[in-house]
Amino acid sequence: MLGGVRCRIITLSSISRPLPVLHRFSLSKKSEIASVCGSTALLLRSSCKQVTAALGRVVSVRSMSTDATGAARVLSGNDASSDVKEELKKRVEVLGQKLPGFRPGLAIVQVGGREDSNVYIRMKLKNAEAIGINATHVKLPRSATEVEVLLKLNELNQDPNIHGIIVQMPPDSEHYINPHTITDAVNPEKDVDGLHTMNEGHVATGDLETGFLPCTPNGVMELIKRTGVKIAGSDAVVLGRSKIVGTPMSELLKWHHATVTVCHSKTKDLEQKAAAADILVVAIGRAEMVKESWIKPGAVVIDCGINSIDDPTKKSGKRLVGDVDYKGAAKRASWITPVPGGVGPMTVIMLMRNTVLAAEKMLERLLQPKWNLRPLPLNIQTPVPSDISIARAQVPKEISQLAEEIGLMRAEVNPYGSKKAKISLGAIKRLSACKTGKYVVVAGITPTPLGEGKSTTTYGLAQALAAHKKVNAIACVRQPSQGPTFGLKGGAAGGGYSQVIPMEEFNLHLTGDIHAVTAANNLLAAQLDARVFHEASQTDAALYKRLVPAVKGKRQFSKIQLKRLVKLGIDKTDPDSLTPEEAGRFARLDIDPDTITWVRVVDTNDRFLRGITVGQADTEKNMARKTCFNISVASEVMAVLALAADMKDMKERLGRMVVALDRKGNPVTCDDLGATGALTILMKDALQPTLMQTLEGTPVLVHAGPFANIAHGCSSVVADQLGLKLVGQDGFVVTEAGFGSDIGLEKFCNIKCRSSGLKPDCVVLVTSIRALKMHGGGPQVIPGTPLPKEYLDENIELVTKGLVNLLKHIDNGRKFGLPVVVAINVFFSDTPDEIALVKGSSLGAGAAAAVACQHWAHGGPGAVDLAEAVMKACDQPNNFKLLYPNEMSIEQKLHTIASEIYGASKVELSPEVLAIINKYNKQGYDKLPLCMAKTHLSLTGDPSIKGAPKGFSLTVRDLIISAGAGFVVSIAGEISRMPGLPTRPAIFDMDIDVDTEEIEGLF
Repeated sequence: MLGGVRCRIITLSSISRPLPVLHRFSLSKKSEIASVCGSTALLLRSSCKQVTAALGRVVSVRSMSTDATGAARVLSGNDASSDVKEELKKRVEVLGQKLPGFRPGLAIVQVGGREDSNVYIRMKLKNAEAIGINATHVKLPRSATEVEVLLKLNELNQDPNIHGIIVQMPPDSEHYINPHTITDAVNPEKDVDGLHTMNEGHVATGDLETGFLPCTPNGVMELIKRTGVKIAGSDAVVLGRSKIVGTPMSELLKWHHATVTVCHSKTKDLEQKAAAADILVVAIGRAEMVKESWIKPGAVVIDCGINSIDDPTKKSGKRLVGDVDYKGAAKRASWITPVPGGVGPMTVIMLMRNTVLAAEKMLERLLQPKWNLRPLPLNIQTPVPSDISIARAQVPKEISQLAEEIGLMRAEVNPYGSKKAKISLGAIKRLSACKTGKYVVVAGITPTPLGEGKSTTTYGLAQALAAHKKVNAIACVRQPSQGPTFGLKGGAAGGGYSQVIPMEEFNLHLTGDIHAVTAANNLLAAQLDARVFHEASQTDAALYKRLVPAVKGKRQFSKIQLKRLVKLGIDKTDPDSLTPEEAGRFARLDIDPDTITWVRVVDTNDRFLRGITVGQADTEKNMARKTCFNISVASEVMAVLALAADMKDMKERLGRMVVALDRKGNPVTCDDLGATGALTILMKDALQPTLMQTLEGTPVLVHAGPFANIAHGCSSVVADQLGLKLVGQDGFVVTEAGFGSDIGLEKFCNIKCRSSGLKPDCVVLVTSIRALKMHGGGPQVIPGTPLPKEYLDENIELVTKGLVNLLKHIDNGRKFGLPVVVAINVFFSDTPDEIALVKGSSLGAGAAAAVACQHWAHGGPGAVDLAEAVMKACDQPNNFKLLYPNEMSIEQKLHTIASEIYGASKVELSPEVLAIINKYNKQGYDKLPLCMAKTHLSLTGDPSIKGAPKGFSLTVRDLIISAGAGFVVSIAGEISRMPGLPTRPAIFDMDIDVDTEEIEGLF
C-alpha cells in the first residue's frame, strides 16, 4: 500500500537494455497510468493526488509505456533535460574547483520587449540559475538600430567573463535588422546558439567537435539517442529546411550515418516520403499537418513545431499543438515527442550545455594554454646576407593572426598598422588565475664596442623554443633608442636570421612610447620652470587666487590640489576656508633653482646639449640658469614606465618623482607641481607593451628602453608579467638585461625583480671568442674598422687569458642563486679548439651548461641546443636571492655591489657624496635599492681596463634620487647621460627610395 493506493511491485532485473528517459506525466483527476516494460505491465487507477503523493515518495513518475491515446511511448524533453541539467550542475562545480570563483557566463541579448520572447528568456534565465551559469539579460530598446546591436555584440564578444552569447529572435525593432548579420556578428567561440556561418560550416562538413551544434537539432539528436533506436543505416526524413532546424538536423542525422531525405514545400509525394521514414523529424510550422497515415509503423516521430490553435474547452480559448497530429501519429509511432514538453525543453538545455562547454574550453585555455602557433619558414642563404636584406625577404604575419595564435582576445589587441599592435593590460587581469611560465634572463660578459650578440641570442633562443621545440615562448625586449640607431651602434633588432621584423618599424618610431616619455618629461620640466618664474613675481595671495580661480562664481580644489593639502596637513576642502598662512604654504613651493635636478630630454645623440642655458629671453626677467639635456631613455619617466605594475602604480610613481628641493631642503615632487595627471595621460598608451614577431613568426613583446649603463637597462615589468601568463606553466619568457652581468643582470635582479616580485629561473650568459681575446690582451676593437688579425686567427693564448672575464660573470650569476647557461655566439673565424676551451672552462666554473650556437646564421635551428640546455636548467630548483636587503645602508649597498659583482676592494666617496647620503638618510631614501651608472666596457669604472681585475677602488662621484622609479642612482666614474655623434655616424648610409618608400642603411 502506497498512500492508500494498492500497487504491484515489478522487478526490472531481467531487462537487458537501458531504460529510456520518457515523459513525466501531468496527472488529471481519476487518470490512468500505464507503464510497460517488455511484456510486464503495471496498472494503477486512483485519484491524481493519491498517485502523485505515493509515487513521489518511491519512484520518479516517468512513463516507459504506451501512451493512453495509442501505441507510442512518450519521449519527454522535460525528463531528458532534467537529466542533462544535473550533469551540467556537476560540470559547473568542477569548473569552480579548478578555478575558485569561476562561473560560466551567458549573455541573452533582446531587442524590444515581445512577450513571447520574454517567456523564452525567463525560461533560459531560470535554467541558467539552476545550473550555476551567470546569465545576463541585455535589453536594448525597440529604437535600437542594427549598428547599435552590433556594437553591443562586439562589447560582449570582448568580455572575458561572457562565454556564450545568444540574440533572441526575432528582434522587435522599429528598424530593419538583418538576422544573418546579427548571428554572424557573434564570436564563433561564443556562439552557443550554433548559428554563426562558421559553426554551420563545421556541421555541414561533419566537424562536430570544433564549434557548437545548433541547439534544437542537437536536442533532437539527444532525444533520438535515448530511444535506443539505431540511427546508423536507418531512413530518416526531415520535413523542413530552415537554417535553424531543418537543414542542420539533416546534417547531424547524415553524420550519424542515417540515410536522410529533406522535404520542403516544393517536395512531391510528401506523405509517401514521410511514411517511409524510420525517423521522422517535423519542423514545418503548420499545426497538426502530419497525420496518422504519414507515419510508418514503429517510427520515431520528433515534433519540433509549436502552434496555437482555437480550443473553446480551454479557459484561454487556445491550446498549443505541434506540427504532428499527436493522437493519430501516436497510434503508429514507437516513440513520439509531446507538444509542449518535448523538443522545447531540450533546445533550452542544449543552449546551457553549449554555454558550459564554451566556459570549459575557455578555462582550459586559461589553465593549460597550448598555442596554435604557425611558424614562418626560413630561407637560409650562404653567405649570410645583410640584416636588412634578410628582414625584407621575410613576409611577416598579420599581427592580429599572431595575437590570436598566442591566446589574446581581439579587444586586447590594438593594431598599429598590420605588423605591430599594442596589448591591453586587461589581458594580464584576464589571465590572473593562470600559472606563470619559466623566466629566463639573457645577459653577457663585458662586451667589445661591437656587442657580442645578446639581442640576437634572445631572439634565436625564443625562435628555437617556440618554432622548433614547440613550447610556448615569448621574447621580451627593450625598444631601441633612436640615438644609437642614427649614431654608431645601430638598432637592436638582432642580426642574421634571429631578428625582430619589420626591422624598420622596430628600430624607428615603433608605437611612439619613447616620444611619449619625451613629451611627459619635458612637460614636467616646463611646469617646473614656469612655477619658479610665477612664484618669483607674485605674492602668496595672488598665487593662491590664480591657482584656485573662481569658475562661474565657485572656487574648488582639483584632485591633485586636494592631495597637496593632505600632504601639508591642512584638513580643509573649501578654498575660502584656508587662513592666509595656509594659503601661502599651499601656493608657494619655494623651489631653490640651484637644486633643480630635472632636465629636458631628446631621443637623439646630441653632444651640444650636454650643457646649455635656459631662460635667456627678456620675457623671463633675468631668470636664466644652466642646465642640460639627457637622452630620452635616461629619463626617470622611462624607468617608471619599465617598473610600473599597472596604471595606478605608474601614476603614483610619476607623482613621487623629485624634481628639486625647496629652500628648506625638502623634496619637491611632480605631485607638488600638479602635473601627475597630465603626465599619466601622456603615458597612458605607452604603458601597453607592443607585440611584434621574429623572422620565424614567434611572438616578441617590445616595451620600455632604459639604457643599462645610465639606467636600470631592462624591458618592462608589465611585458614580462603578460608574457609569463600567456606562455603558461610549461612555457618560457626570454627577457634581456643590458650589457654584462655587472650592469644589466645586477639591476635586473636587485631592482626589477625586487620591484616586481618575479623570480628568474635561469641566466643565459652570452660570450664570444673575440670578446675573450680582447680581455686576454688583444688589440683595441674599434667600430667601423676591420678587426685585427688576432681576432680572425686561432689564438688559444689570448682566449685563455681572457677567460677570467667570463668566469667572473658566471660567478655573478651564481651569486643570485641561478643556474647559468653559457651561450657562445660562434662566428666563422672561431675554431673548434677555441670553442672547446670556452666550454670546458665554463663547466669547470660551475655553469649548468655551455653551448656553441650560430643562431645569427641559422635562426632558431642554430639555437636548438641552447634551448634544450635552458629547458633543462629551468627544471632545477629555484634558489633565486637578492644581493642585499633594503635595510642595508647606502654605503653598505655600494660596497656590496662593488666588491661582490665588480671585484673592487674599496668604494671612494667624496665629501659631497657623503653629504647627499646623509640627506637621503633623513628623507628615507636610504631604504631604496641602488642603480649603478658606470661604464659597460669594464668591470671597473675605467673603460680601458679589461679582464677581471681585483682589489681596485671604485669612485662614486654623485648620487641622484629617482623616487618615482624607486631607486638611488649612483654615478661611478665618468659617465655621460647624453651620448654624442661620432665623426661618421650611421646617418651617412641611410636613405629612402622615394618611389617605393623602402628605407636603406638601417642595421
